[in-house]
Amino acid sequence: MEIKVNFLDNLRLEAKFDDFTVIADQPIRYKGDGSAPSPFDYFLASSALCAAYFVKVYCKARDIPTENIRLSQNNIVDPQDRYNQIFQIDVELPESISDKDRQGILRSIDRCTVKKVVQTGPEFKIEHVENLDEDAQAMIMGQPDGDASTFILGKDLPLEQTIKNMTGILADLGMKIEISSWRNIVPNVWSLHIRDAASPMCFTNGKGATKESALCSALGEFIERLNCNFFYNDQYLGEDIANSDFVHYPNEKWFKPGANDELPSGILDEYCLDIYNPDDELQGSHLIDTNSGMAERGICSIPYVRQSDGETVYFPSNLIENLFLSNGMSAGNNLHEAEVQCLSEIFERAVKRKIIEQEIVLPDVPQQVLEKYPSILAGIKGLEEQGFPVVVKDASLGGQFPVMCVTLMNPRTGGVFASFGAHPSFEVALERSLTELLQGRSFEGLNDVPKPTFDSLAVSEPENFVEHFIDSTGVISWRFFSNNFDYEFCEWDFSGSNKEENESLMAILKDLGKEVYIAVFDGHGATACRILVPDYSEVYPVEDLIWDNTNKALNYREDILNLHELSDDELESLLERLEDSQLDNYIDIRTLIGIEFDENTVWGQLTILELKILIYLALGVLEEAHELVGEFLQYNDNTVERGLFYQAMHAVLEIALNEELQFEHFHANLNRMFGEETMKNVIGSVNGEVKFFGLTKTSMKLEGLDKHLRLIESYKKLHQARAAKAMK
Repeated sequence: MEIKVNFLDNLRLEAKFDDFTVIADQPIRYKGDGSAPSPFDYFLASSALCAAYFVKVYCKARDIPTENIRLSQNNIVDPQDRYNQIFQIDVELPESISDKDRQGILRSIDRCTVKKVVQTGPEFKIEHVENLDEDAQAMIMGQPDGDASTFILGKDLPLEQTIKNMTGILADLGMKIEISSWRNIVPNVWSLHIRDAASPMCFTNGKGATKESALCSALGEFIERLNCNFFYNDQYLGEDIANSDFVHYPNEKWFKPGANDELPSGILDEYCLDIYNPDDELQGSHLIDTNSGMAERGICSIPYVRQSDGETVYFPSNLIENLFLSNGMSAGNNLHEAEVQCLSEIFERAVKRKIIEQEIVLPDVPQQVLEKYPSILAGIKGLEEQGFPVVVKDASLGGQFPVMCVTLMNPRTGGVFASFGAHPSFEVALERSLTELLQGRSFEGLNDVPKPTFDSLAVSEPENFVEHFIDSTGVISWRFFSNNFDYEFCEWDFSGSNKEENESLMAILKDLGKEVYIAVFDGHGATACRILVPDYSEVYPVEDLIWDNTNKALNYREDILNLHELSDDELESLLERLEDSQLDNYIDIRTLIGIEFDENTVWGQLTILELKILIYLALGVLEEAHELVGEFLQYNDNTVERGLFYQAMHAVLEIALNEELQFEHFHANLNRMFGEETMKNVIGSVNGEVKFFGLTKTSMKLEGLDKHLRLIESYKKLHQARAAKAMK
C-alpha cells in the first residue's frame, strides 16, 4: 500500500492512503503540539486493533456476542534496550464462553497480521527518487529469479518471462502496481490481490497452483482489464476525455440516432439486432455511452470482427458495458493463448448458468481419476482436514464442454460454494475450479457462503446468476447433490497447441449456432482481446438496455454534481425526475451517476432517499421531508453521526408540523440530547439557512473528488498511450 506523507505545521504530519487521512504529532514535551497521537502510538494501537479484529471475526462466525469481551495491550520496555519490547495482550472473557471457544479466541489473536509481520521482521529499503508520482517501478515482492524457466499448461512462455514482460508493460504506462495481500491457506492453492497504488479502484485478483502462476494470473487480468477499459466501466471520464478526439479507442466510430431516436444504420448486424432489439423497442438514446455522456456526438461504437466471414461489426460501447461486464476478456503471450482463455471463460460461465438454472445433477469425478493429479488432491485434502467436505464434479455435460466443478460444503453454517473452471485441458480446468474456490478467501470467509435451496425460482432468477458471476456466492439447488446424475462421467480432453485448442472451442460455438465477434487490443506491448458471443456470453439480461441501462446517469449527473447552484425550479425538476424514475430509494448516488466519491464522506454514503430529503428541505417542503426522514431512520444504514442528525431532524420536523407544539419548549433538551452543533445544522436545514448539510460543493469539473480524479488520471495514462500509438 502506498502511503504519501505531507509535512504540516510544526511537527504535525499527514499520511494519505486510499480514502483515509491520518494526522500524527508529537507530545508537547518533545516540542510538538500534542494534537494527535505520535507515529509510534499508531504502531502500538495497530497491534491491539488487529488482535481485536481477529477476535471479532472468530466470534462473529460463531454468533458469540462480544459486548462483554475486553482486550488490552501493554508494551513492556527493556530498561537497557528500548527497542526490545514485549507486547502483552490480555483478554477478559465472560464465563458463558466455552473452553473450546476460549482457546479458539486466543488462537485467533495469534493470527494477527501486525504481530506476524513484526515477528518476521520487515526489511526497510530507503531510496532517493526524482519524482514520487513518476516512479512507476512495480512494487512486487518476490519476483522469480530471471534465470528460472517454469512452464505450465496453456502458457507459451515461462512464468518468469511472462511476469517480467507484464510488469514492464505496466511500468511503461506509468502504473505503480502493488500487492496488497497474498493467500495460501491450503497446499498448492495461491491467490493474491494487486492494485494501482495511485488509483486503488483499479485492482485484480490472481490465482494459481504456485505463487508465480497466481502473480501471472493477476497481472494478466490487470492488463486485460486495462485494454478492455473494464476498470472504467460506468464511470464518468471527465470533460477533457469526453471532448477529445476519441473516448475509448482511436478506431471507434460515432453514429447519430435518427430524427425520431431510431437506431442508426451501421451499428450491429442483423444477427445482433434480432437479439438486442427483438421488439423494436431499443432506441438510439439507450446506447449513448455513460463514460462521456456526449449525446450530441451520438453512439460511440467499437469495431469487432465477425468470425464467420471476417466482416467488421460496430458494437456500441454502452451495450458491451451493460450486458457483458468482464466476461470474455483476456491477455496472453500471443493471440491464440488469449483467445483460448477468453473462450474458456465464456464456456465456464455459460455452462455454469445452464447447470444452476436447470438444476442439472453432475456426476462425481472418480477417486482414481483425481489421484492422477496429486497436487490438486493435496489442496482438496487440505480443505477437508479443516472441516470442509469437498465434492468434485464433471461439468462437461457428457463431454460437450471443457468445464469442471469443485463444490465446498461448510457444515458449520450449512452453506455451499460451487466453483467452476474451464480450459481445454481436464487438469487445468480442475485446478482452476479449486483455485477459484479459494481466490482471496480465508477460512472465515467461507462462513459467508449461502445455503442451498429447493426453491427453483430463487435458483433460476437472473440476479442469482449475476451473484454467481461476481463472486460465485449465488445459491444452488439441493438437487445438485443428488446421486441420480443427469450425465455419465467423461474424462474429456480438448487439449493441444493453443491454436488447436482455439479451433476446437470455436467449433463448439459453431455447432451451437452462435456467431462470434472478436476485438484485439495490442497497443501496449501486450496481446489482449475481447470475445462477444451474443445470446450466450451476456451476464445481464438484454432487457436491461431499455429498463436498467447505466446511462440513466445522464438524466441526473450534471444536476447532482451542480446541486448547490441549482435554482428552486431546477431542484424541483431534479426531484420530479427522481420520483418519476421509480428507482430504488436505496441506490447510492455514486452508482447512479458513475462518480467514485470517497466512501467515508456524506457524498460517498448518499442514497437517492437521502438526496430527496435534502432537496425537500432546501425547497421548504417539510411534510414530504418528514415522511422520508422516518423511512431513512427505519431502513437506512449510515454513520452514527449522520443517524443522529436525522433523528434530531425527525424530532424537529414533528414539532414544526404540529401546531400544538412550540419549539422553544424543547430546544434546551434537544441541545443536551444531540449537541448544539448538530441542532444548529438541523434547525438551519429546516428554516433554509443550511442547504444540503454535509455535501461539499462540486461540479462537472469534479473539484474535491480526489478518488474519482485519481481514477481519471489512471485512464489518462492509457488514453495518452493510445493516442501516441495512433499518431505513429
